[in-house]
Parts: sequence; C-alpha cells; structure tokens
Amino acid sequence: MRTLTLLASLICMALSVSAAKADRRVAFVVGNGSYKNVAQLPNPPIDAKAMAATLRNVGFEVIEGSNLTRDQMTEKLLDFGRKAQGSDVAVFYYAGHGIAVSGSNYLLPVDADIKSEMDVKLGAAINIDLTLEQTMGDAKVKLVFLDACRDNPFAAKIKSNSATRSVNVQSGLAEMKSGEGTLIAFATGPGQTALDGQEGNNSPFTRALIDNITKPGVEIQQAMTSVRAQVNEETRKGQLPWGHTNLIGAVYLNPSQQTQVANAAPTASGNVPAAASSSDGVELEYWRSVKESNKPEELNAYLSAYPNGQFKALALARLAAIKSGPSTATRNLNSGIDPATFTDDASQLTEDQIGLDKGQRRDVQRRLTGLGFDTKVTGAFTDETRSVLKRWQAARGYPSTGYLNKLQHKALLSEIVAAAPATASDDSAKPARRAAPAQAQSSAPVQHRNSGGGDAGAAFVGGVVGGMMGGMFRR
Repeated sequence: MRTLTLLASLICMALSVSAAKADRRVAFVVGNGSYKNVAQLPNPPIDAKAMAATLRNVGFEVIEGSNLTRDQMTEKLLDFGRKAQGSDVAVFYYAGHGIAVSGSNYLLPVDADIKSEMDVKLGAAINIDLTLEQTMGDAKVKLVFLDACRDNPFAAKIKSNSATRSVNVQSGLAEMKSGEGTLIAFATGPGQTALDGQEGNNSPFTRALIDNITKPGVEIQQAMTSVRAQVNEETRKGQLPWGHTNLIGAVYLNPSQQTQVANAAPTASGNVPAAASSSDGVELEYWRSVKESNKPEELNAYLSAYPNGQFKALALARLAAIKSGPSTATRNLNSGIDPATFTDDASQLTEDQIGLDKGQRRDVQRRLTGLGFDTKVTGAFTDETRSVLKRWQAARGYPSTGYLNKLQHKALLSEIVAAAPATASDDSAKPARRAAPAQAQSSAPVQHRNSGGGDAGAAFVGGVVGGMMGGMFRR
C-alpha cells in the first residue's frame, strides 16, 4: 500500500513538473504618467512596477516599461507580440491616459500631442483593438487589464478642430467585446472615469488586482468579482470596475497544489497550471523591487499595498533616512572628501574612464565588504555589485547610481577598512599560497590584517563605523 501511495505521488509530481515546463506565460506591463503635453499622472509608473513584480512571481516573463514615447511603446509591443505567439497565457496591462474617439479606444504615449481626430487615427495614439489582435491573437488565454479610464485630456482640442463634421469624443473608454479565451477588465464602466488614487500609491483598481488575481487557488473570474467589490468599497461606491469575458474554462494564475495536480496539463478549456506561490512571495517580490529606491512614493506604495507587511519597519526606516538625508556621522566619515563627490553623477562612462582592471575591481569589492556592504569578490561588477554600490553611495550621501566616477573611487580608497583589501598585485601571490602546507593555509585570514598596532586599531574603529553605516542601508 505504501508503495502504491509513493508511486501515485511520484506520478503527480511528474505531471506537475511537466505541466510547469509546458506552461508559457508572457505579460506586457506599462505605466505612463510623465506626459509632455497634458496633465501628468503620478501613479501609473508605480502601478506598473507593482504589477510587473506580481506577475513575475507567478511565472510570467514580463515586458515592462514606464513613461514610454510612441516609438518606445511600439518597440515594447513588437517584443511582446513575438514572445506571446503560441503562449498559454498572455496578459496586457496598461495604466495611464487612454481616450475613446468614435467608439474606438486608444492608449496615449507620453509624447502624444493630439489636436484632431486625424492625429489619433494616423498614429499619434495606439489603437487598443488592433494592438491586442496583433500581439495576443493566438495566445490560448488572453487577460487584458486597462487602468486607463481617466478623463480625455485632448477632448476639447479634438472637438474644436472637428467643427465641419460630428465627432464623438467620450469620457473614459468605450465598451469593448472580448473574443474566445479573452477577459477584458476596465478600472470602471464604459464612458466613466476612474480614480488615479492618492499620489505615491497604487490606484484603487491596480491595488485590488494585485491583492486578488494571484491568490493561491483562486480562479480569475472569481478574483475579478473580489476586485470589483474591493474597489467599490474603497471608493465608497464611486467607482465600479467593469469587464467582458469570453473565457471557456477555469484559469488560475496561482493554483493551489490540489488545483495544479487536477489540471496537470494545459487544455483547450483554458485550465492553465502554474507554480504554486504564497502571498508572502508576492510581498517579498514587491519589497525587493522598491527596497533600494530613493523615491518616497515607491516606498509609500509598498506600505499602502501592505499596511501590516513583513517589511513595514524597514520601509519606514528607509523613508526616515531619505527624509533626513545623509547623517552627520556619515559626513564626518567622509571628512576631507572633495565636495563635488556629493553632487557629481556617476555612469558607465565615468567608470570606464577610471580604467579599472579585474584586480582593481576585486579591490573595490573587498573594500565594500570590509566596510559592511557585503558583496562577492569576483572582479566583475555584476547586478549584485551594482546594488551594493548603490547602498554604499546612499550611505555616504553620494548620487546613488551603482556606478563609480573618479571622485567616488578616490573616496572609497581613502576609507579605512577592517581588513586591508588585496590589490591587483595580490593575484600573483595566489599560486604560492596554494602550494603552502595545510597548516599555513589555515592561518591565511590572519595575513589580511594589518600588522602594526596603531594601524590595526584605526582599521578596527573604521570597520566598526563602516559596518554600522552599511548596516543601516543594507536593506
């Protein structure tokens, strides 16, 4: 009996793994807010960042963008269209300005400057129906979320320039019908306008999507019922999301273990399995996306989405640090540093101008670790090293870019660390150390310490101060 139970478990596991490998998920996520010719919207980029993190956490490959021009949106859409071909689930999410003209809906790039209906139809805006047909047409399941039902910012211009004939310019977006295997969800009903939300936070609609669509074991149409209820309650019945669905089967973005085994392979009915993930995982991914940010609005968005979250204390501490600026202790640590170090930006170009070889990059990594900003010593500046550099820069009050310039590199070399970092010339000593007896090798860590009593004391104090400052910003 035990053997049969074990065999059944192994079969279920094999089916689950096979289904997960077969399942292909692609998402287009864009938030446009920094418009050049009409009123700006503060929240869509924040909404898009949160939605992208949520979808990645349940296995989506996300094509993501914020504040995109017409050309940039077209480039992202072409990439999305290529990757969405034959996919099991394709998601289209857009937050920003959208307009309805003569019954058709259009998305607005940040460089849109629309003076007439002709401008709209000749390409200044992006036709939603055509876009969805061209990019998601052959995906098995198509989910469309449009947080774009705001007032038409170009309505007055279009009407005033269309005096010779009637033109229908609506508030909000027009009604759309969904084809087979498609769900379309709007932030509010046709012809109505939706709320952008409090500045620095997610909009009510996006917040409700994040809270509900990836709950374990919740089918997408059930999730959208919860989305409508949440938005309706949060806006005190001022906004009610609307949608149209032609799904012909159950769709789970995050099935429970039981659901995953029951639907172990994608079917024509739309049952699509995905790797199980807890709501804690969604929160963790969200926190990772904002924890290095120096923008209060992004940290406030996390606190709004998770008012009692695991990282609430860290988010509040980070906000306090941003508000107060670099501490006096940090400035004292960097006393004698060229004042331009605190203002001059660094980039890939300024770093290339330093001409760091592999040994000097290792030196930088060792120094960062010695100062309490732990990173791997590889001689290559990976994404991890860039993240650590940002923390060090923020801790010292320098522009936080993740790249070095000559002034910042000089400042780093001037800091006292607990363990004297090896320089590029140390590489030549490695073969000799490898050939040393085991007893000598066991004492190798001691070789990295300063031998002079005074130097060792200074190094210890410097290391403690650096470690404390690094610890404050490590998260």
